[in-house]
Amino acid sequence: MIHVGLLRGINLASKRRVAMADLRAWLTELGYEDVRTLLQSGNVVFRTSKRPSTVRKEMEAALAKGAGFHVDCVLRTAAELRAVVDANPLGDVATDPSRYLVSFLDGPGKWPEVDPAEFEPERVHLAKREAYFWVPGGIQKSKLLAAFPARKGEVATVRNWNTVTKLLAMTEQL
Repeated sequence: MIHVGLLRGINLASKRRVAMADLRAWLTELGYEDVRTLLQSGNVVFRTSKRPSTVRKEMEAALAKGAGFHVDCVLRTAAELRAVVDANPLGDVATDPSRYLVSFLDGPGKWPEVDPAEFEPERVHLAKREAYFWVPGGIQKSKLLAAFPARKGEVATVRNWNTVTKLLAMTEQL
């Protein structure tokens, strides 16, 4: 089975550095096959027959040992990522893929109740384990993103549409 690993909160400025070559080596040592990374922000695609819950535990343990700090990981299978891209609920308004974001949760979403009209022209679409955000003014100035803080015990990580579609393309090349 092909998995996509999304590491949360690494390589932000000079903090919590994880070299992608190291990440590939650690995952290969776990027996994962065809390990490939995208960018320096913790995106990895690989093959393994192990269950996602096992993969997550193994990845987080390998990262803690190798990097020296805990890194939360969110996983999707290639089929799950395909479903995220196929859904594309804001594709009719999201004209800049760098400002079209998907927040990936490790479990079902517990979304805050918001009135989308308060955030126009920003838009949001909430799914079971993903939230899609269109932030035409950029991430830094987004009032909509600020209305969706991480909840205690919840693991989420965000990728822009460019990265999401590139990761899907990588899964299709394996």
